[in-house]
Amino acid sequence: MTLIWVIAFLGLLLIEFLTVGLVSIWFAVGALAALITSFITESVLIQTVVFIVASVITLIATQPLIKKFKVNKFEPTNSDRVIGKTAEVTKEIKPDKYGEVEVFGVTWMAASKNKHAVGSKVVVKEIEGNKLIVEKEGE
Repeated sequence: MTLIWVIAFLGLLLIEFLTVGLVSIWFAVGALAALITSFITESVLIQTVVFIVASVITLIATQPLIKKFKVNKFEPTNSDRVIGKTAEVTKEIKPDKYGEVEVFGVTWMAASKNKHAVGSKVVVKEIEGNKLIVEKEGE
């Protein structure tokens, strides 16, 4: 089983080096821990448990560090300019049914937690896919 853990460790390291982001480093650490365990015991079950536990612990322990250094590039688009703007409801919006609103002369599909009648004014809170999420003006 030792050979399998060596192959897994090297394979996972290779995958990590060939990819841009962190993909398999946690599992490589787990494979290394299982490799060390294979010198202590021949139990495949214990080695597998050590692999899983070490991988999970490494993943949990490195999450704050990864979030700190991870760069989330937000690419604004022209559609982002509607967020925070007032829109007019052109097709009734219900909590369980999409409606339509008009912003800057463009008609968008819209969703809301509340009912909004045609002609009412709403504020665009966010864009979700190709729909605007709206709320009553003043909420």
